[in-house]
Amino acid sequence: MADPYATLGVARGASEADIKKAYRKLAKELHPDRNKDNPKAAERFSQVTQAYDLLTDKDKRARFDRGEIDGDGNPTAPFGFGGGGGGGSAGFRPGATQFDFGGDVGGMEDIFEGLFGQRTSRGGGFASGFGFNRAPKPKGANVAYRLQVPFVDAAALKPQRITLADGATIDLKLPAGVESGTQMRLAGKGQPGPGGNGDAIVTIEVQPHRFFTRDGDDVRLDLPITLNEAILGGKVRAPTVDGAVNLTIAKGSSSGKVLRLKGKGFHKKGGGRGDQLVTLMIDIPADDPALTQFVESWSAGGNPRSKLGV
Repeated sequence: MADPYATLGVARGASEADIKKAYRKLAKELHPDRNKDNPKAAERFSQVTQAYDLLTDKDKRARFDRGEIDGDGNPTAPFGFGGGGGGGSAGFRPGATQFDFGGDVGGMEDIFEGLFGQRTSRGGGFASGFGFNRAPKPKGANVAYRLQVPFVDAAALKPQRITLADGATIDLKLPAGVESGTQMRLAGKGQPGPGGNGDAIVTIEVQPHRFFTRDGDDVRLDLPITLNEAILGGKVRAPTVDGAVNLTIAKGSSSGKVLRLKGKGFHKKGGGRGDQLVTLMIDIPADDPALTQFVESWSAGGNPRSKLGV
């Protein structure tokens, strides 16, 4: 695989936020649903997802930056220890057919013991070949999936069923704090390879709702109420992500008043849940003669804008 930084089009010192932003942009452009007539897009989409997976893993990113692993996460060749040609440092001389150990031939065994791990039982020598730390066989490629999750299901963490490329179906348990862009790894559900199957990388996309909106871990709702309910108060039914509940409206409530329903929001990563914030919206009939006659004869409204200086 190519350099994951180049694959995502970010600099090596890019922040996690920059990496996430670049991935979302590319994933949106290359998603198979938008490129049904372009088979190369699916391959590119998988490469972008694999690059994002490596760079968002702090340990793997650090190892890649140090040159210990390649873009596929496999160990690099062990012969990168060569330095300059002076002193007692080990190196490989251009044009030479053997390693130069700085004249200290006796130290050769120590160097190879550090590289390849152990001696044989006979005569203190090394086992033939350099197979002690041989790089593992590569696994198959990861396969990228995008799963659209209904807003209410994401808030309530309802299990989601996904069908994989081989026709198998899996019920996924959504993690707390799930949001659009959250990735879930299904070990061994990718393409086969010499070292075993790759993984399936599932990217979550939370669908918008027709009347709920998300505000961090909270859920917001504009709730219409009648003029009677606002003036006289009472109990009204209000929807939540967990089902409808009875909500108490205080007498004399105005449009814009916010009521809080504890624990009716999204599940938090650290435990617990957010709340549902209900904004009351008084619904005034467009053409009601009785209401018009009452208002025309009512003169106790005052000036509700006086605090604004107008």
